[in-house]
Amino acid sequence: MNNFTRNIELFLFLIMLTITHSSSDVITITKVSNVTKPGCQSQCGNVTIPYPFGIGPSCFLSKWFEVTCNTSFNPPIPQIGTLRVLEFTDYTFRVANKVASQCYDPFGNITEDNPVYSSLGWTSPFSFSQKNQFTLIGCDDFAFFLGPLQANFTSGCIALCSKPEEVLNGSCSGVGCCQTSIPKALKYYYTSVGSMVHNHTTIWSFDPCTYSFLGEQERFTFGGVSDFMDPGFVNRTRASVPMLVDWVVGNLSCSEARTAGVLACQANSECVDSDTGVPGYRCICHNGYQGQPYLEPGCQDINECEDPSNNLCDGVCTNTPGSYTCGCEDGYVGDGLKTGRGCAKKNSEFPVIKFSLGMGLGFLAILIGITWLYFIFKKRNLVKLRQNFFKQNGGLLLKQRIMSIMTREGNVDSTKVFTAQELEKATNKYAEDRILGRGGYGIVYKGILTDQRVVAIKKSRVMDETQIELFINEVIILTRVHHRNVVKLLGCCLESEVPLLVYEYVSNGTLFDHIHKKGTMTWLSWENRLRVAAEAAGAISYLHSATSTPIIHRDVKSANILLDDNYTTKIADFGASRLVPLDQTQVTTLVQGTLGYLDPEYFHTSQLTEKSDVYSFGVVLAELLTGKKPLCMECNEEERNLAKYFIRSLKENRLFQILEPRVVSEGTLEQLQQIGELVKRCLNLVSEERPTMKEVATELEGLRKFTQHPWARRHADEENANLLNVENQQTDLYEESINPYSSTSGISFGFSNNCGFVYPSNILR
Repeated sequence: MNNFTRNIELFLFLIMLTITHSSSDVITITKVSNVTKPGCQSQCGNVTIPYPFGIGPSCFLSKWFEVTCNTSFNPPIPQIGTLRVLEFTDYTFRVANKVASQCYDPFGNITEDNPVYSSLGWTSPFSFSQKNQFTLIGCDDFAFFLGPLQANFTSGCIALCSKPEEVLNGSCSGVGCCQTSIPKALKYYYTSVGSMVHNHTTIWSFDPCTYSFLGEQERFTFGGVSDFMDPGFVNRTRASVPMLVDWVVGNLSCSEARTAGVLACQANSECVDSDTGVPGYRCICHNGYQGQPYLEPGCQDINECEDPSNNLCDGVCTNTPGSYTCGCEDGYVGDGLKTGRGCAKKNSEFPVIKFSLGMGLGFLAILIGITWLYFIFKKRNLVKLRQNFFKQNGGLLLKQRIMSIMTREGNVDSTKVFTAQELEKATNKYAEDRILGRGGYGIVYKGILTDQRVVAIKKSRVMDETQIELFINEVIILTRVHHRNVVKLLGCCLESEVPLLVYEYVSNGTLFDHIHKKGTMTWLSWENRLRVAAEAAGAISYLHSATSTPIIHRDVKSANILLDDNYTTKIADFGASRLVPLDQTQVTTLVQGTLGYLDPEYFHTSQLTEKSDVYSFGVVLAELLTGKKPLCMECNEEERNLAKYFIRSLKENRLFQILEPRVVSEGTLEQLQQIGELVKRCLNLVSEERPTMKEVATELEGLRKFTQHPWARRHADEENANLLNVENQQTDLYEESINPYSSTSGISFGFSNNCGFVYPSNILR
């Protein structure tokens, strides 16, 4: 495979990436107490080594905290395994960075290609901190950021620019520079970079190299075009932008460690459960104490009275364990506080009390008045802000369209404009535990309205002001879509910075989860697969032809096919959909979709038609029949792309070898051949030769009716008896050839699954 084809495949893969932004509690990074275990080396070069870390035998808590002092450097550098440690902090330590790069000569040839693979050890108490951020530097370039198979995490970045003037110093928002966050508990990652430009000579003059790296967010500032041209960018970044690594103690929670008698926390300290996603805990000193919480005798009391700036006493300060008290000398009265009455002679007690009382009441009255005015102005500003958002998001236009429809049709009961307060209350102020999912278009929350209806509320990430009228048109049309197999859009809210869409709530997950997750396949019989496929095809056909304005979904995939409590199909997620005027058969759009399901003709021409949905639905059918994912980056070359693999197997008369055993056992030979041919026609590379969704739905309904006849079941059992015997023999041979490594084997340098063992360097081949 040549380099250009490889880069195109990588770019396609980035189209379907869902850049998730996880939220986490902010922990201030402070210098650790410089306490080393007695008798142990406390310094390596310029770095202090605090316990539980240590240099030498018996100087560290466990093997993971052993530090070696590499004296081949000047000054010496401490290392944990192969990690070069730059500094230790309370909950983290900083390590030297690694930068992936790819460089070109003036003729567009690759002169340097350096991917990066970094590992902390699968069973270690370490993980890459979420205070790190993945960064890509380049023009018309992209980068992968792959986590381990066990973490099921894949992300990446695309940086676009056509000329140097477009790149702004300090701005890392996709033009010349792109950044994205990482998940919790990340112990491994692999990153590589590439170019989306076939002829790199057009931008070589200002973009000779592309770089990607993981580093501490607060330590990196984008320098604009100068970063592209800087030959020392890699060394400078390694020196100035370290990576933060979170650490915890043990692999038990506080209560588990306390029960087992292995809690490492010493006196005057408390145990805090890990919030990094890695099992374990940390020890911190109680308030009013300082020192080393992991070593005897534990944390020591702080004598606040020795430092006047550390106490509020105006009189006599008395130190107590973990705190202090204030009082007055003999002959004086008061509370002894700088912020209180202080200390005064006994004969002046009453005048002081009166004066203090008057001042206190006056100050209280002023404070109440200022607070009252503040809340009034805040409420007015909030109302004004919501009104501005309502106008900005097309609220007036939406009202005008609703009134027009009411005049013409008499009612618009299906369209509701929600207030921001309604949706805040429904989602408990968008609480974390109400999040149903995150995607490229926004976050979906579970909401409970005042009438106890459960809904799904989609909060978009961005809103293009030039597309307001189109957005309002889509809201009006989608709220008037009535089909039992299409998720109903109930209304919207325009009083927030970005519009909020309110959908009916579908409770039983996605078809993708039911196909690919273990333990959820019991209901997925051949008859139910046909029913789900027929219902989904009928719903998409309805969108194409039965609505007043045809709707092309543009992102048909099993993850967008929801199932309710009765396993009834619901087509969802119209974030990428496009309305097509009745006098047009295709529209030109920016290519959007999910790799593996994306219509190749649409990708190459940007011409979106109803047949693009047909291709994507064909991939869903193949997924239903085989139980395989549309893309398997860990599989061998033949099985990596499900659509190609299915067509090739059909041509080579190997269809029954790739189908799920349950499908083969429950479906008749005629049915399986017929649906296999249907998938083949849907996956035709020429869109004009694909069937319409109406034809697909009709054919699937015909297969369903055939399945429901009692004689069809008996015929299937007899017909498949011999076929299953053959399949069982092939399965035995296949199971003997499966790689014995599983996805949880803990091998730190690669990934494994039922497709065989794949090293990270093979992922991009």
